[in-house]
Amino acid sequence: MSVTSPFYDLLGFLTPTIMQIYVVAMFLAVIGGTVIDMIHKKSAKYFFENAQKAQQSAKRTVAGGEKISIAISTLTTEVLTSSEFCNPQRRKSHLLTMYGFIIFVVTTATMIFAYPTPAEAAPGILAALWHIGALMVCVGGYWFWFFIRCDVNSEGKPWYRLVRADLFILSLLMTTTFALIWSVTRGAGALNILFFVIFILASTILFGTVLWSKFAHMFFKPAAAFQKKVIMADGSQENLPDLGDLTDPAVQARFPDIPTYMGEKPAYMGPGIKRESPNHY
Repeated sequence: MSVTSPFYDLLGFLTPTIMQIYVVAMFLAVIGGTVIDMIHKKSAKYFFENAQKAQQSAKRTVAGGEKISIAISTLTTEVLTSSEFCNPQRRKSHLLTMYGFIIFVVTTATMIFAYPTPAEAAPGILAALWHIGALMVCVGGYWFWFFIRCDVNSEGKPWYRLVRADLFILSLLMTTTFALIWSVTRGAGALNILFFVIFILASTILFGTVLWSKFAHMFFKPAAAFQKKVIMADGSQENLPDLGDLTDPAVQARFPDIPTYMGEKPAYMGPGIKRESPNHY
C-alpha cells in the first residue's frame, strides 16, 4: 500500500479539475438532497412548531447561557461520543464508521484540492489517513451489517435481505471497500480501472441519493437531541404530564387509572426493554 495520494494514478486520463468538479458536485448533491428531504418530510416545520408548543407550556425560561451549555453537552455526548446508544457494540460500530467516514472524506478533499498533482507532493500522512479512514468504515460497517442490525440480530432475518433503508450503509461500504481495493491493486491495468469505476459509482450513489437514504438523518439527529434537552430543561416535557411518585395520593387522585390498574403502591416498572437481549426469532 503506497503512502502517496492514490489519485495521482488518475492523472493519465482525469485532470485535477475534473476530480475537483466531481467532489464539488457530490457536496452540492448532499446539500440539495438534505434540503429537499427537509421540505418533503417537513422536518424543519416540525421542529419549529414543536419548539413553539414547548414554549407555551414551559414552566421556566432557558437563558442563552444555559442553551449554549446544552448545545455543548449535545455536541460532546450525542454527536462526538454517541452516548445515546445503550448497546456498547452498536456504539463502537457507529463511532468507527462515523469517524472513519469523516477522515476518509476530509483527506479525499484535501488531497484533491490542496495537492492535485505530484508536483505539490501530498504528505504521506494524508494517504495513510485516507486508507485508515476507509478501513475504519469497513470494520464498523461490516460489523453492523452482519452482527448488530436489529432485523438480523433481534428478528432473525438473513443478512442479505435488502430494503431501501439499507441504501446508505451499503453504498458507504461499497465506496470504502472498493476505494481500498482500487488503491491496493495499483498497476493491475484494466482490473484496477474496474475497481475505480465501482468506487466512483458507489460514492455517486452514496452522495446522490440523500433523499432516499438515511444520510440526512445525520443532520437532523443533533437538532432533535438539542431540542429534547431544551424541552426537558424548561419543564414543558413535550406536553407530557409530570407524574412524579406514582404512590403519591395527590397523583393517584389526579390520575385514578393508576390505582385502578396498578394498585395503590405501583411497583417501579423500570426500563423493561433492557431486561433481556431482544433475540426473539
